Amino acid sequence: MEKLNLKIPTRIFFGEEVLEDAFKESKDILKGIAMIITGKSAMRRLGYIDKLEKALKENSNISTVIVFEGISPNPKVSEINDAIKTGIENNVSVVLGLGGGSAIDAAKAIAVGIGAKENIDEYILNGKTPSEKTLPIVAIPSTAGTGSELSKGAIISLPEKNIKTGIRGEHIYPTVAIVDPGFTYELPKKITCETGFDVFTHATETFISKKSNLFTEMLSIEALKILSEYLPILVKSLDNKEARAKMSYASMLMGINLGNASTCLPHRLQYPIGSKTDTSHSSGLASIYKSWVYHSYEYSEQKFN
Repeated sequence: MEKLNLKIPTRIFFGEEVLEDAFKESKDILKGIAMIITGKSAMRRLGYIDKLEKALKENSNISTVIVFEGISPNPKVSEINDAIKTGIENNVSVVLGLGGGSAIDAAKAIAVGIGAKENIDEYILNGKTPSEKTLPIVAIPSTAGTGSELSKGAIISLPEKNIKTGIRGEHIYPTVAIVDPGFTYELPKKITCETGFDVFTHATETFISKKSNLFTEMLSIEALKILSEYLPILVKSLDNKEARAKMSYASMLMGINLGNASTCLPHRLQYPIGSKTDTSHSSGLASIYKSWVYHSYEYSEQKFN
């Protein structure tokens, strides 16, 4: 029997309308001044920001809520540093990422910078590792795809240098992940398809990866079964709540895998593609996936089959 090294440090709350319970059980970190990090997206229009602000303000330990809505689909160093400056000036004590993987990755990087009281240039350019000074992070995904709510990486772009790379380390695992499928109900078809494909790549690559183990392989297979059944249903019927919940669950499982088994070459190739073209992570993966499978198949025939 092979050795198994597994780490899931994030507290996970999964289910519809789980936000209130999650906040009640997370009072140890939800105190002082909270900062919500989100994208230039529909989060405000759909009422998700208001819902989150209301829930935070009902917590007697939270004195102030600050909202930063300036995150792009490919989070940029300049945006991160602007938010860090705001957080330091306001003495922020906890960071919440609301949105897709971009917003959650940005929240992780911002928590690093506020805690260390410095911008993130050294982390991007020279591979500096986040320290224990990183603020508590609460991740609330509004897509079913990236798994960022349970991973120890944050992918950030520096377009002026054509760089897209990760800040990685044990200290940027989110402290709490609140995975409510209800936040994905309004996703349009294009984003539903793209993020669904992202789950597929995580399941495939963490299964093929040399760093995979018995536990991550089991989760990969489970995620692939869910995807095979429920993503086609969802593409045909976007308001199917059961399919939405199943996809959120599969995405969450693959978040666990991202922290315990590496992805493969497609993810590394997508970073420069995304930086050069400012296109989504999933569309970049889709553009190269067929070629990667074709050229990699001979090295792992049994697993691919």
